[in-house]
Amino acid sequence: MRKVWRTYIVFLFLFIFGAAIVGRLVYLQVIHYGFYKALAQGQQNFSTFEKGDRGEIFLQDKNGTLYTLATNQELPFVFVTPPEVKNQKETAKQLSEILQVDENFVAEKLQNQESLHQPIKRRISKEEEEKIISADISGVYIGKDFARYYPYEDLAAHVVGFANQDGNGQYGIEEYHNSLLEGKEGLRTTARNPASYLFLALEDTILETGSDIVLSLDYNLQIEAELLLQRAKENLGIEEGTIIVLEIESGRILTLANTPSFNSNEYFLHDNLAVFQNPAIQKLFEPGSVFKALTMASAIDAGKISLDTSYQDKGSVKIGEYTIYNYDERVWGQRTMSEVLQFSINTGAVFAEQQLGHERFLDYIKKFGIFEPTEIGLAGEVYSKNREFQKGYEINFATASFGQGIEMTPLQFVRAFSALANNGTPVEPFLVEKIIDSKGLLQKPARKTAKQVISPNTASDLTAMLTSVTEEGYGKAARIPGYFIAGKSGTAQISWSALGISKTGYSDKTIQSFIGYVPAFNPKFLVFIKLNNPATKTAEYSAVPIFRNFTKYIIDYYQIPPDYEINP
Repeated sequence: MRKVWRTYIVFLFLFIFGAAIVGRLVYLQVIHYGFYKALAQGQQNFSTFEKGDRGEIFLQDKNGTLYTLATNQELPFVFVTPPEVKNQKETAKQLSEILQVDENFVAEKLQNQESLHQPIKRRISKEEEEKIISADISGVYIGKDFARYYPYEDLAAHVVGFANQDGNGQYGIEEYHNSLLEGKEGLRTTARNPASYLFLALEDTILETGSDIVLSLDYNLQIEAELLLQRAKENLGIEEGTIIVLEIESGRILTLANTPSFNSNEYFLHDNLAVFQNPAIQKLFEPGSVFKALTMASAIDAGKISLDTSYQDKGSVKIGEYTIYNYDERVWGQRTMSEVLQFSINTGAVFAEQQLGHERFLDYIKKFGIFEPTEIGLAGEVYSKNREFQKGYEINFATASFGQGIEMTPLQFVRAFSALANNGTPVEPFLVEKIIDSKGLLQKPARKTAKQVISPNTASDLTAMLTSVTEEGYGKAARIPGYFIAGKSGTAQISWSALGISKTGYSDKTIQSFIGYVPAFNPKFLVFIKLNNPATKTAEYSAVPIFRNFTKYIIDYYQIPPDYEINP
C-alpha cells in the first residue's frame, strides 16, 4: 500500500512540476510572447535608419553608350561590439596600432556596453583590413560602407561636382540635384546568430535608391576639349580656359570643359575653394569683339543699317571727354558693316550702336538674355544686371557695342549668340538629358522655349557677315576645307576690378576667344573657345586655331557632309 502511495506522490510531483513548466512556457511563449520576442530581437539585432544608395551620374557618346561619371563604391570599415570584447585594454591597444587611431578614443568606444555597434575607423585600407582579419580580436568586426566614387576622376569635374563625407552634394549636378540623387531613408537591421557571430543580414529593409541622371555631355567631345585646354595651358600658358559646344537643334550641351580642374575623388586636398567654381556659369567676363556680332544684329534687325551700309573710319571716335580707338590705333577709311566684322573695327561697332540708339540697343541686349541666368541646372550660377552699364551714360553704350564694360558668363553669351544660328531665336541650353528613378521609370525634364529676338532674315544676314570673317577677315585660321564657318574672334582686356584689384581701367592681361557655328548655312553645332591671358597678342593666334582643330574633330566625329567639293 505504501508503494502505491509513493508512486502516486511521485506522479503528483511530476504532474505539478510539468504543469509548472507548461504554465511557465504558456506565460512566456503565449501570454508574453510579444515582449520576450522583442527582448530577444533587441539582444540579437540592432537597427539603424540609413539612406538607400545615391543615384549615379552618366554621360554618353553619339551612339547612346553610357559612361559612369559618379557611382558608389563599397569600402570596408571597422566597428566593435563592446559586450563581446574580452580584454578592453588590450583590444584598444591592438586597434590603435593597426588602424593608427588614438588609443583613448578606442577605449572610450569600448566603454559603451549597451551598444552593439561602435564605429572605430571608416575607409580602411586593404592592408588594415587584412591585419584586422588575421588578428581575430573578439568583438571587433569589419563592415561595408558606401562612398561616392568618380571613375574618370577629373573628367567634367566642374559639371559633376562631388559628394562630401556626409554624402551631401556640393557644386555642379551633385549639389543642384542632391534631392534627386540621394537615397530615401529606411530601416537597416543587422542580425547576430546564437553563437554570437555577427553577420550583416538585412531583414525587412526598406531602402529606396536615388535617381540616376544621364547628362547631355558627349564622352568623346568632353575628353577632346579637356585635352585641348590642357595643351593650351602647356603651350600658351593660359591661366584659365573654357570650351562649350551647343547642339543647335536640341539645345543639348555636348561639351562644357574648364581648366584648371580637380579630381572629384580628392576634393579634400584643395584649400583654395575657387578651383571648384565653374567658370562657364560662375565667373563673369567682358567678351570683347565677339560681342560686335550682337550689336550688328540688333542694328540690322531694327532697320537702321544693312550689310552694305558704309561709314568713314578715322581710327578713333570722341565720346564726351573719352576717345575710343581701333586696335593698334589703325585707320581703316571707308568701310561697310560687313568689313567692320571682318576686321573687328571698334569705331564701326560704335557707329552701328549710334544708328540704333541707346534705348533700343539696351532693349535688344535684354532680349538676348544677357541680364538673365540660363537656369542650366548647375549649383551656384551667377549673372549680372550690369547696373553700371544701365545707368545710361553715352560712353557705356559706346564701349558695350564692342564688348567692353558689359559683363556676362560664357554660357549666357553662348545662349545669346545661338540666336544668329537658329533663325533669330536663342537656343535654351540644357545638361540633364533624362532622369531614371528607383523604379526604372524614365523622366525627361521640361525644356524652356525662348522668344524670337531678331528676324530670320537678320539672322541670315549675320551668318553671311560672320562667314566673310572666316573667309576674308581675321578669322581665316578657323577655315576648314569643304565647309563654310560663321564665326567671330575677340581679344578683350581684363579690367583691374575683375582681377580683384581696386583700381579703375584695364590691365595688360587679355581674354582671347572665338565663337562660331558649322556648317554656317545649316548649323549643327556652336563652339565657343575662351582663353584667359594666353601668351599671344590676339585670339587669331590662340583661340582661333583651337576652334579650328576642335571643330574639325566634331565634323569628323559626327560625319557632317561638306558644303562644297575641294578641288584637288
